[in-house]
Amino acid sequence: MIATLKFETVNFGTKGQVVIPRRLRKEFEIEDGTKATVVSTPEGILLKPITRTYIKSLRGKYKHLPLMETLKEMKREEKDR
Repeated sequence: MIATLKFETVNFGTKGQVVIPRRLRKEFEIEDGTKATVVSTPEGILLKPITRTYIKSLRGKYKHLPLMETLKEMKREEKDR
């Protein structure tokens, strides 16, 4: 996935909806139902799609956190029931 600096114009609908151009949806693996985080930055609004590739990249990244140990223990307890 290589981001390009090609600018495109989009329109906002009455509910703030915007259509992401097909080229960008394809480039960033955005499919029907893909969720995204919305971040306010000094430059404007940043949309970060949460795709399968992004989720896979997080595997194992946070396993050292105490919260993850608690969640694992809760999952084991639930499985034992």
